Amino acid sequence: MAEAVISIAGRILANLITEALQKVGKLGGVKHELKELKSTVSMLGAMLDDAEKRYHQSSQIKDWVEKLKEVFYDAQDVLEEFNIEATQQELRGDNEMIKDVRTFFSSSNQLAFSLKISRKVRAVRERMVAIKAEKELHLVEQPMDLQAEIERREKKETYSFTCVKDIVGRDNDKRKVMEFLLDLDVKERVSILPIVGIGGLGKTTLAQCVYNDETVSKHFDLKMWVCISNDFDVKKIVKNIIACAKDEEPNDGAMEQLQSELRKTIYGKRYFLVLDDLWNLELGIWQELKNLLIGGARGSKILITTRLPLVAEITGTTLPYHLKGLSESVSLDLLMQMARQKEEKIQDLDMLAIGKEIVKECYGVPLVVRTIGSLLFFKKTKCEWLNFRDYELPKVSQREDRIISILRLSYDHLPSHLKQCFAFCSLFPKDYEIEKQTLVNLWMAEGFIRPSNGGQHLEDIAHEYFVDLLWRNFFQEFQEDGETCKMHDLMHDLACSVAGTECWVAWDDTKPIHERTRHISCDSTSNLMGEPLKSCLKASALRTFLSVTRYWGREPTSEADLCQLIQSFKRLRILDLHAADVEKVPRFICKLKHLTYLDLSGNDALKRLPNSITRLHNLQTLNLCSCRSLEELPRGIKKLVSLRNLNIDYCDKLSYMPCGLGQLSSLHRLSCFILPKDKSLAKKYCRLGELNRLNNIRGRLFIENLGSVIDAVKESKAANLREKRSLEFLILSWGIFNSIDEAMITKRDEALLDGLRPHDNLQNLIINDYNGESFPRWMIELPNLVGLALWGCERCKHFPQFGLSKLKRLNISDMKFLEYLPGECLESLTSLESLGIFNLPRLISLPLGLWHLSKLVDLSIGDCDELDLSKDESGNIILDFHGLQSLQSVTFSEIPKLESLPQWILQLRSLEQQIEKCEELDISKDESGNILDFHGGLQSLRFVEICYLPKLESLPKWLLQACNLKRLTIWVCHNLKALPEQIEALQSLQYLIIERCSSLTSFPEAMRRLTSLTHLYISNCKELEKSCNRQAGEDWDKIAHILNIKIG
Repeated sequence: MAEAVISIAGRILANLITEALQKVGKLGGVKHELKELKSTVSMLGAMLDDAEKRYHQSSQIKDWVEKLKEVFYDAQDVLEEFNIEATQQELRGDNEMIKDVRTFFSSSNQLAFSLKISRKVRAVRERMVAIKAEKELHLVEQPMDLQAEIERREKKETYSFTCVKDIVGRDNDKRKVMEFLLDLDVKERVSILPIVGIGGLGKTTLAQCVYNDETVSKHFDLKMWVCISNDFDVKKIVKNIIACAKDEEPNDGAMEQLQSELRKTIYGKRYFLVLDDLWNLELGIWQELKNLLIGGARGSKILITTRLPLVAEITGTTLPYHLKGLSESVSLDLLMQMARQKEEKIQDLDMLAIGKEIVKECYGVPLVVRTIGSLLFFKKTKCEWLNFRDYELPKVSQREDRIISILRLSYDHLPSHLKQCFAFCSLFPKDYEIEKQTLVNLWMAEGFIRPSNGGQHLEDIAHEYFVDLLWRNFFQEFQEDGETCKMHDLMHDLACSVAGTECWVAWDDTKPIHERTRHISCDSTSNLMGEPLKSCLKASALRTFLSVTRYWGREPTSEADLCQLIQSFKRLRILDLHAADVEKVPRFICKLKHLTYLDLSGNDALKRLPNSITRLHNLQTLNLCSCRSLEELPRGIKKLVSLRNLNIDYCDKLSYMPCGLGQLSSLHRLSCFILPKDKSLAKKYCRLGELNRLNNIRGRLFIENLGSVIDAVKESKAANLREKRSLEFLILSWGIFNSIDEAMITKRDEALLDGLRPHDNLQNLIINDYNGESFPRWMIELPNLVGLALWGCERCKHFPQFGLSKLKRLNISDMKFLEYLPGECLESLTSLESLGIFNLPRLISLPLGLWHLSKLVDLSIGDCDELDLSKDESGNIILDFHGLQSLQSVTFSEIPKLESLPQWILQLRSLEQQIEKCEELDISKDESGNILDFHGGLQSLRFVEICYLPKLESLPKWLLQACNLKRLTIWVCHNLKALPEQIEALQSLQYLIIERCSSLTSFPEAMRRLTSLTHLYISNCKELEKSCNRQAGEDWDKIAHILNIKIG
């Protein structure tokens, strides 16, 4: 990674030397050496831009850059060591920050310190001079403008990133694969189709497209997706299949247990399994796996994606599907789209002609077309496009890996800061789901993110780096909800190629570790501290020890193992021990004085951290998420002066925060802030005032135990939430506290909430266990709020009069004194998509304003004792339902006064209904007691779930008129005695699920004529199960035509 040299040189110049000069005081000898070092680095830095461009053209330049990189790394270590020592000196003394280091050096030890640091600085400088004098490389010297290098990204032009999810030019391919999947006229129980093609063609994308198709999802009982890549380990694959099928990890048992569990999981089910990216394979090993997969129902399908025809020959039960490249016209269309040329009102014919020439070199490979198109976005003129076509594109190698070489062009055009961020991603396995926040934290910990002159936060710059790489197609499959992404296999190969010896992965036996390796990662296949650690010992300058395990349950990590790791790698910046079963962190972890990132998340047995950890003054990220036994944080936490991220989510036994947290002025992410529940501890531990100056915190903040606050006005004001402009998600939880004076508590909570007003940028707000009777005015004045939840606000009598035009989600629960929801309030929520109303025992009716929510998609109502769903607040029967034109899902649960189904429910379009635990409900009648009959008008109803309805004796007439009904679920209806012959009308019914209906004993003859019914599940219905017994039961002939039957 030649680009790392430029970045390191920039860091030395921009930060470390400057910081050291500020702290060195009157130590004249050190100051002189630092200035000499700065001059030498500047001189070498002037040659680095040319060296990077010629790095792959000359072995001499490559060797020269590698040597220079080593000495720059060492220089960085020396300067950091000095700055760390200086910071430690600043933090010593009578608990006060001392501004000048020289105050701490007596005349006797000033000289010793000066000689020590001078000697180290001089040594690295002399090595630099020797490397420069080693050979005459004829490198062009250019003044090194660090800021220009950092911001070399076309920042003048902004763009809106759009994740392209639609498959391009593959309609015919999708149709043919779908024909295979949906074909039931097969001889084999399990049919296997390999999709074969070169890397980047879109095999995985095509498989994803059919996997997520609605028709396919409804056709199969079970869908599973497993990525194989290079590691065809039958046991691991079996575990992954089970995990995907059950949505939970199986126990790490013997193969005998796993194979038994797999066979039970798929037995009798028509399943669809994708084995993605299959590589090396032996017939015997494949047969071993295949034998475990033959227990599915007839019509089960396996789709395999592979680059190798031999794999297709071994695995397929039918001829493989050879995926071809995109047509030239589709490729050109995609290229111009990615280059944003299609946005022009009149397309430039000259640019189009050049584009035609360029796409010929892309071989119809979508990944290459997208990547080159993204690169051309930054080239706006005809001259630039011609230069790319005539000079840059022809330079790529003529070897078989030409596609990688073309992708390399896009990499070569990246600025240096993005190159090292991308190369670092080689540490993640193929198909690994990368969390964006974790990735940018790692980049920051490595020092890859450099500050701008504009005073931008590093977090914002890191976000821009990520979006830049995502937009250029170095990352794919970005999921906005969880903010995760993946790398295409070819991009992963490219990352490994450019990383060289800099990065090493413990699961790659073919790549020996090099003494110059700086970053390693390991997965869960071995003990974290076992062989991986032993094999890394010669890489003594290691900076990253990253765990990328995807599973819990790794072998325990002993304190002795951790001690060995700390002793062996004292230059570590990143130490990831998540889910490593760590019970105790060694006291001398403080020896890792360069450490910037420590992940201890998921270590359930970890009870406390050593106080010595507060001597890690460079630490930026401390992740303790899901350390469920953790009882306290180190009391000297204020000494972690560089801390930017503290994650303590799901630390169930953590009951307070240590004082001094408010002094961590660099803190940007604080997941939880826990007030002490015991008021007697209030003076010893954190109060709300500690949040006062933490105005850089962003993302989500959860403040717990607000019920312990005594002086509401003073403390809420001290929290200063309104100045935290980057906060997006706020949870305010009061907790449960016993109190005699309820009036005082109500008054206190209202004052407290009023004083905790957040900044207007807030997007999500949850208020839990609040004891006030009303809500403050600021709640209707948050212009960017999209999500609001009010939980357990039991004394609230008045609902806030919202005017929140952007609100999309509203959830109200456990408000026992609330009698009505103001109609004008709901009517004003013009963007509302989801509404949940639960446990409002005094709520009588739904307001008329509800019927004006034209964007409402999901409505859930439950546990409302007095609610009459059929009437408005004036007592009139609701007939006008046309405003709810987007409603798709309705759930009713535990509504005692619901005696009949309101007509507005049954006449909505594209509806999915779930009705449960309504003991007085007779779903066959309307509000007047008449039999509900829509004369075949319920064509929109698709899904119905009926649960815990004791008055249900037969299926209602209106349900039998739902000619497009696809799924019907009935469970715990003990008085249901029979299904009527009229069920024959449900000719679209595909799924019928009946559970715990003890009075149902048989099926009608009409079951024979339900030709679309493909799935029948019967459970805990003793008599019905007996009559449907395979071959022997009286009703077996009525259901024998159904493909998938599960009884018991």
